[in-house]
Amino acid sequence: MSEDLKFRDPDAAEELAADLEELMDRIDDPVEIMHVCGSHEQVIAKFGLRSMLPEGLSITMGPGCPVCVTDMPEVDEAVALAEDGKVVATYGDMFRVPGTRKSLADAKAAGASVEVVYSASEAVDLAAERDEEVVFFATGFETTAAPTAAILQTGPPENFSVLSAHKYVPPAMEVVAEMPDTDVDGFLAAGHAATITGYGLFEEFVDGYDLPVVVGGFEPIDVLYGLRKLLEFLAEGEDGLANAYPRCVTREGNEAAMDAIREVFDLTAGEWRGIADIPDANFVLSDAYAEYDARERFDIEPVEGDVDPLTEQCLCGDIMAGTTSPEECDLFGDECTPSNPVGACMVSDEGTCKIHLEYGGRPDL
Repeated sequence: MSEDLKFRDPDAAEELAADLEELMDRIDDPVEIMHVCGSHEQVIAKFGLRSMLPEGLSITMGPGCPVCVTDMPEVDEAVALAEDGKVVATYGDMFRVPGTRKSLADAKAAGASVEVVYSASEAVDLAAERDEEVVFFATGFETTAAPTAAILQTGPPENFSVLSAHKYVPPAMEVVAEMPDTDVDGFLAAGHAATITGYGLFEEFVDGYDLPVVVGGFEPIDVLYGLRKLLEFLAEGEDGLANAYPRCVTREGNEAAMDAIREVFDLTAGEWRGIADIPDANFVLSDAYAEYDARERFDIEPVEGDVDPLTEQCLCGDIMAGTTSPEECDLFGDECTPSNPVGACMVSDEGTCKIHLEYGGRPDL
């Protein structure tokens, strides 16, 4: 192991694991920590971090996969645009997410023009090269909403528009905290989103719900250190806020990026797939940028299909709310696999089900 890779140091990990055990000895009840980021779930599963947790401490993934919470009707809109002759550009992990009738991959297989891009700016470049209308099916949390806002501020080509399915995480955390079946003692917040928003964003949540929040990074030591900070709050009976990712995150965040988001987007209520209709949790284009809004520019008439009986059995909503695990779903690894996904949690690399099936409880060391 490289001596420079300090955030994967086994000795440091063992020391943090010992700290977690000592802190749990000071807490009478079991502790349930929720993280809200697929990247956190990846590192936890890949490096077998759950095997290092002391008895009584558990960590589950909440609604931290933007692909997984993109609602079926939003996918239906993108499919309808593609079938209507528009070029639909989107991120690769959205390509196979099922709508009520089909996915964008299905639409492409039937002859529609669907392109996978790696950034919002690549979608703009595609529009500059094509004569057809190019619609960017924009998904993701604050981290990807910022570059979408930035490219709209630059004045993209006239044949470019955005179908926004961007989501805003804090209201979803509030909904999860209020769910009667959710027993969460603290949140490990996503460091990359906080790089944009700043960790000060969570002060109101901590005060309102009396739950500690720690912003964490994405290496094994980052996660264990974030858990230690959370247990320190709980051992002291405090509902505090801490930044365990100071090399990237500040209290204020990226103020230029946030200014762009506030200028380009408004927040509105919207359905998060399988969870709930959440107030102020969906980013939509503001009136000032309505000319780039695909919903305003085109008469979108999505064709909804009959709900597949398997879809009705899918537990993705409960899994993303942290009230059940992938292994408790009857479809997991059988009818629902990465090559034939029933639910969105099995599609994305950040989806809980795909991560659990990929590592199968066995870390990749």
